[in-house]
Amino acid sequence: MFGLLGPNGAGKTTLLRSLATIAPPRSGNIEIHGIKIDSQKSARRVRRSIGFLPQEFGYFPGFSVYDFVRYCAWLREVPSARASKESLEVIDRVGLGDHRKAKMKSLSGGMLRRAGIASALVGAPRIVLLDEPTVGLDPAQRLDFRNLIRSLDDTTVILSTHLVEDVNAVCDDVAVLTAGKVVFRGAPDALGKLAAPGVPGDTELERGYMTVLAGRTAGAR
Repeated sequence: MFGLLGPNGAGKTTLLRSLATIAPPRSGNIEIHGIKIDSQKSARRVRRSIGFLPQEFGYFPGFSVYDFVRYCAWLREVPSARASKESLEVIDRVGLGDHRKAKMKSLSGGMLRRAGIASALVGAPRIVLLDEPTVGLDPAQRLDFRNLIRSLDDTTVILSTHLVEDVNAVCDDVAVLTAGKVVFRGAPDALGKLAAPGVPGDTELERGYMTVLAGRTAGAR
């Protein structure tokens, strides 16, 4: 469970889009599961094992929740023999089992977000990239989301968020990104210990995060 923190414009979404093989990096290389992503062929090969939830995702308004998740399974080339069953399973896991026939256009913001999370998880991808997944979720739904993330076995999760408490709750490794550069990498506890006196924040982790962004500690690198 890897947390990615940073202010707006830091480059978090760009990084996730590159890891999802949607946008090529401007420089350097990306390697996933030992495969160097240097062609459409290699990109398509690794996409089958990547679940990606963008901050803003598209959908056909007339699709039901099931249709949407099942379509995402098809895009990821989940075998048809498994796709229907696994679509229903992830819909249940995100708490939308009773709404699987509801049209996407009829969903509330929180329900729409949960449908997006289901689309990222269908087919049991080995890597799950989540860009601000808890936006629009109420406190109870955010707790359910955390429990869901903790239940993902044999899955690498990269969670990009502005909500420091979500990272503290589910991530064992965190990076702080600003202006396209990593200025901290380590455990959430280590980030909290960098908090400088007088820095604003409601928790030690928030104060450590603000300290690193301000460049007020030798622990930033």
